[in-house]
Amino acid sequence: MDPELLQALKALSDATRLRIVGLIAGRRMAVEELAAALDLTSPTVAHHLKRLREAGLVEASPRHPYVEYSLRVERLAELGRRLDEATRSHAEPETRRAGPDGVDRPAFDAKVLASFIHDGRLATIPTQEKKRLVILRYLAETCLPEPREYPERELNQALALVHPDVAALRRHLVDSGFAERPRPGVYVPRPRETWPT
Repeated sequence: MDPELLQALKALSDATRLRIVGLIAGRRMAVEELAAALDLTSPTVAHHLKRLREAGLVEASPRHPYVEYSLRVERLAELGRRLDEATRSHAEPETRRAGPDGVDRPAFDAKVLASFIHDGRLATIPTQEKKRLVILRYLAETCLPEPREYPERELNQALALVHPDVAALRRHLVDSGFAERPRPGVYVPRPRETWPT
């Protein structure tokens, strides 16, 4: 990990320093004010401020007769971005594999489809939302493949080939954002970029 990022994270890993950051996030405060607010001695507060300054998180401004400290919010935001980048760069790349329809899909989706779809039939509608969304995406892709209006009867016929509870599947497709019902008896797939992931 980046040594500078590590130093800043170490500086923030202390409860007292986190309390100081919280106090000076919205205003400038002198050592004496911080000591009184934290019920600590001034030398103890000065020690913690020194660690925060070394990490670039705090800046000092002389204001006679004191020196006031304030949080460098932009530095804190930069640390957040760098930590996010570091986390993403070390994350395992998402693997893909073929689903039951032969289409290359994210590994989780392929696993869910393989668990719930057997010989082209949906064994059961998943109760867990994350898994149900995978199934609904698959149904939207296969039963509503074109951006056009589908009469309810036509959609029922397509869904019945997969599972007998077509009313529940229609409702789930609409409620989860894969399709909409502009008027009774008509279903339209929503644009794929708006589908839940």
